[in-house]
Amino acid sequence: MKLKVKDVKFSYASVPILKDICIELATSEVLGVVGPNGAGKSTLLRCIDRILTPQEGCIMLDDHDIKKLRMRELAKKMGYIPQSTSNVFPATVFDTVLMGRRPHIGWKSSDEDTEKVLETLKLLNIEDLAMRDINELSGGQQQKIYIACALTQEPEVLLLDEPTSNLDIRHQLEVLDIIKKIVSERGISVIMAIHDLNLAARYTDRIIIMNGGTIFAAGEPFSVLTAENIKHAYGVEVEVNVHAGRPYIVPIRPLR
Repeated sequence: MKLKVKDVKFSYASVPILKDICIELATSEVLGVVGPNGAGKSTLLRCIDRILTPQEGCIMLDDHDIKKLRMRELAKKMGYIPQSTSNVFPATVFDTVLMGRRPHIGWKSSDEDTEKVLETLKLLNIEDLAMRDINELSGGQQQKIYIACALTQEPEVLLLDEPTSNLDIRHQLEVLDIIKKIVSERGISVIMAIHDLNLAARYTDRIIIMNGGTIFAAGEPFSVLTAENIKHAYGVEVEVNVHAGRPYIVPIRPLR
């Protein structure tokens, strides 16, 4: 098992956000995390990446408690792309993506590191942006650059918090196709928090629905994305159809 989250609890002050969360993530698996706003999806990813420290429970990566790993060692194994980022200093796209190599090289890069950056930019079809200032780019372009930065880090586990939130429909599909390809070719594991249930159904191997800080349902897309589960978690009536062997959700109306 690549990653194991066991009995994790987390609260902001006295407000409980995560309650007894248990997850197991296998090698070369994409796990989708869905649920309404405020369900605890982003908090869960921050706890896994050690940005936040759970009050109870443990998170194991390759049988090692992440609390006992040095930050640089953790960064070699785990990459995290937050829901939004802010830029303070001007930097080129190339230099921004090169920062993903820092856990491996410190402050001095090599020709091999340069090659990995160029390969990743090409993979995401953004090599033409290499010398542009990242602060001058659109939110969608920046999102692809942060994904490139995480990929050059060469993690074993990749945490994605709404990776398609700033992308139009074409770039959503492009990015998720690339993530699936990398999972298959490199054997990495992905946990992806995502709002779009149809994208989750199409691109994940398993899904958990979070609601009120707990895991409401977990399993393969067909067993989880049912009309009944969505009604209870989201308060929305939907119709669930089948397209290309995957569930396809059609929203009908919010429940009164």
